[in-house]
Amino acid sequence: MRNNLFKSALVFFIVLGLSGCSFVFQKGRRSDAQKIEELNAQLDELLRSKSMLEQKLGQEINDKQIKLQMMEKGLVITVVGDLLFDSGKSKIRPEAYPLLDKVSGILKDNMAQFNVGIEGHTDNVPIKLSGWKSNWELSTARALSVLHYLVNDQGISPERLSAIGYGEYRPVDSNETADGRKQNRRVEIVILPNVTKVKGDSHDSSGLKEPQENLK
Repeated sequence: MRNNLFKSALVFFIVLGLSGCSFVFQKGRRSDAQKIEELNAQLDELLRSKSMLEQKLGQEINDKQIKLQMMEKGLVITVVGDLLFDSGKSKIRPEAYPLLDKVSGILKDNMAQFNVGIEGHTDNVPIKLSGWKSNWELSTARALSVLHYLVNDQGISPERLSAIGYGEYRPVDSNETADGRKQNRRVEIVILPNVTKVKGDSHDSSGLKEPQENLK
């Protein structure tokens, strides 16, 4: 019962998040019911994939190298930035390859229907000697490094992937402590739910783009 309530709430917030909070439910409208049914099915798959990741990455989770969370934006795999990169660098450390290989294996074999967003984040320590203009450039370069590794070394389709850098502006902990800054230096690999506009629904207000095949 509790899991069903959690999933229902998550579906609601995902729809709002994906639609820019402009989604309006209308009683009996076929497209609304279909979107909710589709999201429910996808969330079931994401929850199964989360369990699979927890099994395969149990040691890394116990060591607090990564964290798995179901959030409004999807299934989020958070990797501690210090595991992936040296200070001020965007080149992936060789020690991080086994972890990324485990994640990419599941993305290819068990989650091929989902798109993946890669988000780079930093702490708020100003860039001084590393040559980057700001933490935005550093976080973006780190996200792109992970993207290129997944494409070029792991064979994940580039059409599924996107990358963005948020710099220091979306912290998850206080930057006043060393441990807080460590938590803020991270890369988030986000498995994204797919919501599409239903063909023939002329009253859709979700703001979501209609698939190309429905525009013909």
